[in-house]
Amino acid sequence: MKRYLVLEDGNVFEGEAFGSSHITTGEVVFSTGMTGYQEAITDQSYADQILVFTNPLIGNYGVNLDDYESLQPKCRGVVCRELARYASNWRKQDTLDHFLKQNHIPGISGIDTRRLTKIIREHGTMKGCLVNSIEDKQHTIEQLKATVLTDQLVDMVSTKQPYPNPGTKRNVIVVDFGAKHSILRELAKRECNTIVMPYTVTAEEILQLHPDGVLLSNGPGDPKSLPQAIKMIQNIMGKVPIMGVCLGHQLMCLANGADTFKMKFGHRGFNHPVREIATGEITFTSQNHGYAVDPESLKATDLMPTHIEINDGTIEGVRHRKYPAFSVQFHPDAAPGPHDAVSLYDDFMQMIDKRKGEQDD
Repeated sequence: MKRYLVLEDGNVFEGEAFGSSHITTGEVVFSTGMTGYQEAITDQSYADQILVFTNPLIGNYGVNLDDYESLQPKCRGVVCRELARYASNWRKQDTLDHFLKQNHIPGISGIDTRRLTKIIREHGTMKGCLVNSIEDKQHTIEQLKATVLTDQLVDMVSTKQPYPNPGTKRNVIVVDFGAKHSILRELAKRECNTIVMPYTVTAEEILQLHPDGVLLSNGPGDPKSLPQAIKMIQNIMGKVPIMGVCLGHQLMCLANGADTFKMKFGHRGFNHPVREIATGEITFTSQNHGYAVDPESLKATDLMPTHIEINDGTIEGVRHRKYPAFSVQFHPDAAPGPHDAVSLYDDFMQMIDKRKGEQDD
């Protein structure tokens, strides 16, 4: 069955349909990851986006329960060069095609993803739609241009009710802006007693629980669309150790007076090199974001840059000069990898223990 990817700039790609038969519209973005298609598709940071994989083959090892980053993925569509005809792996529990059908996500294969990626790199991310027929191309493009994508993405993916991830050691609150399961796995490895809270949680509600630390999770969209969350962070800053990841990093920077901007095509993939400023050490990181922190805006704040992206020099991490708080733009939990930066969770644990020791004294 034929399927078409239509871009708002007028480009049309013809390919073969797989996954759901639904037609869909979203922001077209690309990921440079060589593996991890399941983790990417189930990452809530891709909410309302049509995800293009630059790796030429996906689906070859199927889908399994261990690699979910969320149980209800919100990405709008999947685009690839080739869908594996047969999936083979000892952990495989389902095929990618069937998984997408179950989750109402359409896919298209057999298109020139190299050309498509070049268009996005040159012109930036843009709206696109996946349709099963294109009888009137101009009408389809006009409809696409007129479509307004929602900016309330976090509300779409955040938990509606608090829930626990029990442990026996430090008490950590995770504010869920679209949290990946791998964040909870890393906290569980460190035996944290975790409570996951909705993005609408207030500072008062957090502090009433007397947490040892607060983790601001990843999530989709523009951080400036979350003024309530920015206010919450301002009101817990200095009262409890904080770690921010991805969207959580951008929100922490906004809460401290910095600014953010929309990137041309963002960072998405599992191979982004980042330099730690203090040591010069280079780590490869997992990233998924379309916004970044303005480095000039940090100069008037109490935030100190700690990491930069080697390819484009964007800010990848900050630390507060006065309070126990730091954040990173990348995903140190790094599902499916690399795991170069996973020790940042240990740094968070040490920050919590140091603060608890000072309070005990």
